[in-house]
Amino acid sequence: MENNTKLHIKNMVCNRCIWAVQRELKKLGLKPMKVVLGEAVVDGEIDEEMTRQIDQNLHKIGFELIDDKKSRLIESIRTEVINYIHYDPERVGNINFSDHLSEKLGYDYSYLSSLFSVVEGITIEKYIILQRIEKVKELLIYDELTLSEIAYRTGYSSVQHLSNQFRKVIGMNPSAFKRLQENTRKPLDEV
Repeated sequence: MENNTKLHIKNMVCNRCIWAVQRELKKLGLKPMKVVLGEAVVDGEIDEEMTRQIDQNLHKIGFELIDDKKSRLIESIRTEVINYIHYDPERVGNINFSDHLSEKLGYDYSYLSSLFSVVEGITIEKYIILQRIEKVKELLIYDELTLSEIAYRTGYSSVQHLSNQFRKVIGMNPSAFKRLQENTRKPLDEV
């Protein structure tokens, strides 16, 4: 990886994002070696003009290059939380996330927590809760799991704990949210 360039990219949160970034890099004639959430590695060195062009192209599709160390660290925290909650359900609730984050990013958790709070205006814990609630909403809308299964999959100790936190964040319990979603959708033949 000596002649490769690592790019840190803000707002990459899903597989579709990875695909979009790969496509933009290829459009610019670059060879992406590795593209994962929050980061891309391209073959060769990139000059200042190409960096500006990459940033412009990525900005058009909702992303941006991150150039300072603290911003990259914040984006890494966000990416780790999203991976943990949305893409690795077996680990949710089964690991100590603060230890995992410290180990993965190479910084003391108190530093990461403090930096995240100052920059984002919320704690990492609150951000995790918001991401967990988004995952719960997604699973409720899919309507394939019981509330007990959703609680287990999203790392809640009980349905009651999930319901209390959901009500606190959303303003209604999961069952009411599910009914609301059912009432807002129409069958295709009624559209």
